[in-house]
Amino acid sequence: MDAAPDRTPLTRDFFDRPVLEVAPDLLGRVLVRDSDDGPIELRLTEVEAYAGEADPGSHAYRGKTPRNAVMFGPPGHVYVYFTYGMWHCMNLVCGPEGMAGAVLLRAGEITKGAELARKRRLSARNDKELAKGPARLATALDVDRSLDGADLCGDPKSPFRILTGTPVEAKQVIEGPRTGVGGEGSVHPWRFWTANDPTVSPYRAHVPRRRRT
Repeated sequence: MDAAPDRTPLTRDFFDRPVLEVAPDLLGRVLVRDSDDGPIELRLTEVEAYAGEADPGSHAYRGKTPRNAVMFGPPGHVYVYFTYGMWHCMNLVCGPEGMAGAVLLRAGEITKGAELARKRRLSARNDKELAKGPARLATALDVDRSLDGADLCGDPKSPFRILTGTPVEAKQVIEGPRTGVGGEGSVHPWRFWTANDPTVSPYRAHVPRRRRT
């Protein structure tokens, strides 16, 4: 019988490391989202690393803006962005303060609160699809820009915390190119996922947008 996941919260020191160390180490950890509707717990199965101003694929590549300011702040906070005019995506800030870095949460398994997630994800055909992809994950957890900057470590009023969970063994961690990232940023194999996990989202290469005429 497998041991129960470790429910010890991760500390800020966990996130105060290079983003490429933190990203694969997040697999198997448990994200807790508290709300007035009730708690949801998510076992992380897929993430992507974004290395700030050194990474052409990162929102912080061209420096600090009001939109990405949280990425430059202390580690262990939530960075939320709005994309394509309709979806939110959730990231966890890593590395020392002043050096932008974040891990995009791409997919996970809802291990508690699935009934609440189903109400938010009515189009999901089964529970494996509830958080299968970054926009679906954020929708299932009711994440929007109002939660940008939320603390993961130490704030008792925060709606988020990360538990130790059951870290994925290194031999079960797969890496490859990031989904939908084009240009110079497309060469980095900075997407990490748990092998053979049914909640991992399908890979899609970048498709350049065509200018409307």
